[in-house]
Amino acid sequence: MSKQAAEHHSKAAEHHEHAARHHREAAKHHESGNYETAAHHAHSAQGHLHHATHHATEAAKSHLEHHGSKSKAAGH
Repeated sequence: MSKQAAEHHSKAAEHHEHAARHHREAAKHHESGNYETAAHHAHSAQGHLHHATHHATEAAKSHLEHHGSKSKAAGH
């Protein structure tokens, strides 16, 4: 795996972890009736999921570029 792909995988994981924390906070605030704060955390979670998806896509592209160039060099 290329260094760039590994970095994107790590960033994707970090954003998923942040999203999970925001979802837990949203659930906690929703249960206590603090809907505005719950909505804020839900919105933040969506932002982190968007960034996680971006990094996962970039990691996949990096894999294809890295392995595609190896395949071409090997005559595949």
